[in-house]
Amino acid sequence: MGFVTRDVPVDHPDFGKAFPCICQRDALELRRQEYLRKLSNLDAVADKTFETFQVELPNFTAEQNNTLSRIYRQVWAYAENPQGWLFLEGNYGCGKTHLAAAVANYRLAQGDSVLFMTVPDLLDHLRATFGPTSDITYDDLFDRVRNVPLLILDDLGAESPTPWAREKLFQIINHRYLHRLSTVITTNVDLDRLDPRVRSRLLDRSITDSIKIDLPDFRRNEHRHTRNALTSLNLYADMIFERFDFREDTLPDQERRNLRQAFEIALQFATQPQGWLVFMGEHGCGKTFLAAAIANHRALQGDVVMFVTAPDLLDYLREAFNPMVGTTFSQRFEEIRTVPLLVIDELDFTAASPWAVEKLRQIVNYRYRAQLPTVFTTTLDLEALDPVLRSRIMDARFCHVFAILAPDYRGGQPPLPRRRSAR
Repeated sequence: MGFVTRDVPVDHPDFGKAFPCICQRDALELRRQEYLRKLSNLDAVADKTFETFQVELPNFTAEQNNTLSRIYRQVWAYAENPQGWLFLEGNYGCGKTHLAAAVANYRLAQGDSVLFMTVPDLLDHLRATFGPTSDITYDDLFDRVRNVPLLILDDLGAESPTPWAREKLFQIINHRYLHRLSTVITTNVDLDRLDPRVRSRLLDRSITDSIKIDLPDFRRNEHRHTRNALTSLNLYADMIFERFDFREDTLPDQERRNLRQAFEIALQFATQPQGWLVFMGEHGCGKTFLAAAIANHRALQGDVVMFVTAPDLLDYLREAFNPMVGTTFSQRFEEIRTVPLLVIDELDFTAASPWAVEKLRQIVNYRYRAQLPTVFTTTLDLEALDPVLRSRIMDARFCHVFAILAPDYRGGQPPLPRRRSAR
């Protein structure tokens, strides 16, 4: 490749520097395009195009499919004229990465320079430039990322939040914000968890078209009747409303009426799950049976249900820190807090570690704000509950708290109801 020096005074900053000859400009641009494509690893998402995106799913409701179609048209409109920023926010598997990759592939087919990367990978590439075997300098890569005509950052918030990572991301995002460079960003984390400087730029409506994808996981929806890895509902398969024992022969009138009222409340919630339902009572009073009956009823309707004891839930989260586990902590945490119906049995904060309390509070707060149907059972009185949970369940507009007065079943397990003989 030919290089030339510029005819500039000795005190000019370009004096003595070699620059590629203008005749090599096309070759340089081709190499730059190829480097960006290699860096993006777009071959891995070459199948994620607008043509392969499903805009109608058989297990979605008509409203959900209409929402999906509207979002699809919005993103395609951006791809045809990528001006400003596009911000896609949604849970795992809602289609945001496919749509972001479709934008990249569409613009690439038009001959544009595109860089598509997950944020953790981008930061890893920047760190790698400090190594002695790097093919590119840090300054060169950083400059290309900041100035590429179309930058697509997938999974913002999944990176390790070190001070260095936060600063580099802010510098990239702020540069593109100030220069109004076309950018697509996806995230599945709460905006409150992002760097406030980044969040303020994402929320600037003068440059950002923000799309909230509030849809179920596409991949889970393909197997809607398949229960997730955490739920233990299969162990409670016999706990259905038809088999509930009202203990007519053993309970005094007040407790019998109370138990029947609990049954009616559970059945009504199972028929139309809205808000929260909390059953309180001693061990063996029937609260777990009714909570499991709700879960089994909704599962038979095809809903995605998670039934789990609080200790098992925390163990499931802790297990994600094992490097041999195939899912990340973030994925498991998101799975729990966003499941359409969550039933937490044996809720008790009294012996929980600070970490466990924090995680349970985050799940509770998210589902409270998102108004997601949730059932809790506990042996604790209201005064003994965690103050954060107590403040949420005391909201009578959203939560129904019911204390079951019945004592423990004899033998610790409810007997099966007696069958009536045919006459």
